[in-house]
Amino acid sequence: MLRAPVRSGAVPRRPGDEDDICPVCKSSRYLNPNMCFLVNPECYHKMCESCVDRIFSQGPAPCPVAGCARTLRKQRFRKQTFDDIQIEREVDIRRRVAQVFNRRQSEFTSLLAYNNYLEEVETLTFNLLHNVDVAATESLLASHAAKNAPAIAHNAALSGHESASASAELSAQREAARLRRKAAQHEDEDKKREREQGRRELVETIGSSRGNADVAAREGLQKVMLKKSTARRTAAEKAARLAAASAGGDLFSSSNGSAAAASDPAGYTIKGLKPIPEPETERPYDAFGGLVPLTLQPPQYHVLRDAYEHPWLDRARSDPVILAGGYDLREYYARAMVEAFAGLGCFIGDEKLQAQAQAIRSEKEVAAAVGTAGAAEAAERP
Repeated sequence: MLRAPVRSGAVPRRPGDEDDICPVCKSSRYLNPNMCFLVNPECYHKMCESCVDRIFSQGPAPCPVAGCARTLRKQRFRKQTFDDIQIEREVDIRRRVAQVFNRRQSEFTSLLAYNNYLEEVETLTFNLLHNVDVAATESLLASHAAKNAPAIAHNAALSGHESASASAELSAQREAARLRRKAAQHEDEDKKREREQGRRELVETIGSSRGNADVAAREGLQKVMLKKSTARRTAAEKAARLAAASAGGDLFSSSNGSAAAASDPAGYTIKGLKPIPEPETERPYDAFGGLVPLTLQPPQYHVLRDAYEHPWLDRARSDPVILAGGYDLREYYARAMVEAFAGLGCFIGDEKLQAQAQAIRSEKEVAAAVGTAGAAEAAERP
């Protein structure tokens, strides 16, 4: 069976391309091989690129396919990745659900809890794929995304970092493989060059030697073997250095934080998540470093009055030289009263008894240590 030749500049045909017909303009790929079909994730109806430009260039418009009333936008049209449109739709739905439910196994207390979480996510995906309670499922997705936005963004950033690290690791492996191939090629070329050089030197040695040819051949062979051993040792040392340098880094370093149990207003709850430790609230600045000023702490043995009768204090209360800098006489009152009553909280007798008890305990410990040392010394004597 002869196959029709492909015209220059035309897109190669695939099996079934002659059945691709635009539902709007009824154009067929069989008559126009350069026709490009686009799909929109809103309804997944396929139409040609010219119809998309003609209908949706002025703004959003309803889908022209009969029986579909969804509003479509031009910027959302894209080329179809898979031949089966149902597979295209399933991949898009799974990708959208995975962007919202992106919890990791390390965030759960057990493997069973993580598997239950995956089963619940698969149930939601099944509902969207088979149009089961679509409105309730979409509402649950939206509420979950709004409730757990920080955790979702954190896990998405981790996934992006891991993808970038994997790409960098793959690029490094490819570069290392290229360098190894290049080194092996150079090594083969060096071996061939050394082999030819050894043969020439051997022939020259045999031709210039006036003695026994066997002795000259053995000497030339020893020189060649010595060069080969030196080259192998140098290559082994270089390979060891490269291995030690490549083993120093780890591109896949990522931190997985714990996550708290997430519940949505719709009633959806992720069970088995590890609790997140709440950060400590920052305390307000304390100029006194935790110490209570004398003017604020309650007195223990006296009552602090607002004013005291004294000629000097009467002059100080009305002297602008003293009060202009913000000096408060209540600080003087508090300090004077604390100094006067400070000794009431000191019990000298109790402190002496405590000191004597501490001294007795120290003497007993010293005597016990001396006795132990004497017993050990006596045991060592013959």
